[in-house]
Amino acid sequence: MNFFRRILTHFNGLKFRQEYLCLAKESFQSTLHVYMVNNNRILNDLTRSHQFIGYCPLILSIPASEIPDGLNNSPIELIFSEQLFQQNEVFEKKDAIALLKLKIINNQSAGKSNIILYEGVSGNYKLLSAFSKFIIGLDNNLYNKKPGNVFLHNNLYKQVQIAYSIPRIISLVSVKNGELYNLFPTDLHGPLNDQYYISSLRHEGKACQQVETARKIIISTVHCQSYKIVYGLGKNHMQDLKPSKNFPFGSRVSKNFQIPIPDTALSYHELEIEDSFIHGIHKIFLYKIIAEEVISSEPATLAHIHNACATWRHNKGLSGNYLLR
Repeated sequence: MNFFRRILTHFNGLKFRQEYLCLAKESFQSTLHVYMVNNNRILNDLTRSHQFIGYCPLILSIPASEIPDGLNNSPIELIFSEQLFQQNEVFEKKDAIALLKLKIINNQSAGKSNIILYEGVSGNYKLLSAFSKFIIGLDNNLYNKKPGNVFLHNNLYKQVQIAYSIPRIISLVSVKNGELYNLFPTDLHGPLNDQYYISSLRHEGKACQQVETARKIIISTVHCQSYKIVYGLGKNHMQDLKPSKNFPFGSRVSKNFQIPIPDTALSYHELEIEDSFIHGIHKIFLYKIIAEEVISSEPATLAHIHNACATWRHNKGLSGNYLLR
């Protein structure tokens, strides 16, 4: 690290060295709630019902049933707040730790329900001081524009920091083609209902091409103690298929597809592609859920949050069960 970047790192106000901090989701006491708002009034609590599925641009999916009549085709606003609000309650600006403005990009049918996909337009937050945000933005502009890296311009980077203030589950995707396999992590995914699942991959990556070819995959939640292995598998997004011995598979295979399951898996979904489209750098996949199985009920699902949120929590004296790499 060069001298000037060391200075920026020293003054960025961040508590932790790593940008993303792993944790066990069930034992992490998350204090932020996500609300859809309009004219300073709470419309709905979306903390559990939205899915984060893209970062360039920011993409969130929200069930159409959560969108009030009249806003189905309109831009919306979300706030992230510590406060517990009821529907139609009025909030004050001081109650919003972060704000995201979103525009609609697609209305997707998912069985008997519809899902609306939104793209981030702008975002701002109070997780860090204005000076810290300036230093972090300067570091981002100077040092993150490099080959192979997806550069997030200043406001998009803020939007992503906001999205990761809610713990996002990191799962492993298993792909099989004949006797060759791949295994790679994703945190841009989630179930839409009991029949459909959504995820995205970089459309120019080899992992995306492998999923498109296979059409059938499994996605597994994994034990938090495998966090170093899972992060190490990130390179497989750009790797060719290989024999199974190259991956940390266990002895289990999935119920119908007979695809190997990671040895630290807690549960898995068997998924089959039903639809897909490209938006930004992402290919967004809609899958039909073929089967799902719980392997272990241990409350230790691997997830992570952004350093900005972890620092905010530290400054407020809130505990964190972080697993530092």
